[in-house]
Amino acid sequence: MKSYDVAVIGSGPGGYVAAIRCAQLGMKTAIIEKYATLGGTCLNVGCIPSKALLDSSHHYEDAVKHFEEHGIEIPGDVKVNLEKMIARKQAVVDQTTGGIDFLMKKNNIDVFHGLGTFKDKTTITVKGNDSTETEVVAKHTIIATGSKPSTLPFIDIDKERIITSTEALKLKEIPKHLIIIGGGVIGLELGQVYKRLGAEVTVVEYMDRIIPTMDAGLSKELNKVFKKAKFKMQVSHKVKSVERKGDEVIVKADNKKGEEVEFKGDYCLVSVGRSPYTDGLNAEAAGIRLDDIGRVEVNAHLQTSAENIYAIGDVVKGAMLAHKAEEEGVFVAETIAGQKPHIDYNLIPGVVYTWPEVASVGKTEEQLKEAGIDYKTGQFPMRALGRSRASMDLDGFVKILADKTTDEILGVHMIGARAADMIAEAVVAMEYRASAEDVSRMSHAHPTFTEAIKEAALAATDDRALHV
Repeated sequence: MKSYDVAVIGSGPGGYVAAIRCAQLGMKTAIIEKYATLGGTCLNVGCIPSKALLDSSHHYEDAVKHFEEHGIEIPGDVKVNLEKMIARKQAVVDQTTGGIDFLMKKNNIDVFHGLGTFKDKTTITVKGNDSTETEVVAKHTIIATGSKPSTLPFIDIDKERIITSTEALKLKEIPKHLIIIGGGVIGLELGQVYKRLGAEVTVVEYMDRIIPTMDAGLSKELNKVFKKAKFKMQVSHKVKSVERKGDEVIVKADNKKGEEVEFKGDYCLVSVGRSPYTDGLNAEAAGIRLDDIGRVEVNAHLQTSAENIYAIGDVVKGAMLAHKAEEEGVFVAETIAGQKPHIDYNLIPGVVYTWPEVASVGKTEEQLKEAGIDYKTGQFPMRALGRSRASMDLDGFVKILADKTTDEILGVHMIGARAADMIAEAVVAMEYRASAEDVSRMSHAHPTFTEAIKEAALAATDDRALHV
């Protein structure tokens, strides 16, 4: 039996960051991880490997479609070596997860590999893969067990032809026709990877638009970009069956008219979101309540119904984002240490890592209308920038929503090259409650993509964007 001030169950971005912050604050800390490598979904089968494949496939697409225009000539045909591409992805994953091992050692955090199960609210049994059991006693525990891919009740995921994002990251061949159920972040990112590599891609989405939780303007623009790239976008379609026959997958759905339609492909990616993961936790033994969809119930301090146990990340309510989990990990560590930390959930940015990238923070137009808030809009097209023309990244725009009376920025929504990086400027501005005029009067280096933010702020301030 080993005793700690804090035990963290789960080593994803929320869990390992929480452990590091606890250690920094002088607490004796342990982290418990079910799998052989640290880093959770994000580092192993999520954020990091998907971005590695997105970057590799982007390089291939540039070589095939754009290099010649840049005056770069490649003798012979450009070919995809998928095995090597997947191997590079895995090397990135291995290097990144190895970095977490280093951070655990650097911060003197004890690592236990095995399934963490509550015996009571202060005792956790860790069942190792070799059947050994270790008891960990902790004054405080942080649950950071994350999430798993969701599915639909009538779909049998065989992990061969009917797959989740986990399997899509390690295919041994490029699909001829990849059918994606779900037009959200994960499906669109992986769909773009394989479309670039030569697959036909059909996206079947239940809602009336892709990325339905983001601002409708972003959805419309990304849909236009994807259609231009010859994606087949099928929105307002309710999938009702997925059947495999040999190497063929047949997806049946009802369209918005109620008519049955059929899609046939060699692979089907089920990408309908993620569900909180608490299997094996034995939450009841610690007096922890779960809600009706399996999330751990917490109060405003992320404290569960057991006063010494907290929960963070995908396993609690809110956006399932790695950086949201990290913020919550730090928040809980500092709360346990007696500090007064703060998180503004309105200012957690969301990003889709397609190309062009999509990023958003704050309120959407739909939310402002629903709340009855008077607002004004400033929008600027990326194609009006010198930097966009130089790099041939012309799609997209930046939109700023500001309070009609006070000019305070209420939301920033962008689609374009490097939007994932540019959104940080909007987060900083909104953290300090900047007005659109404040941003419009800041000098932005020329030529850069971020000039679009200044121009959108000018448009929102007094409809006086300079370059349109």
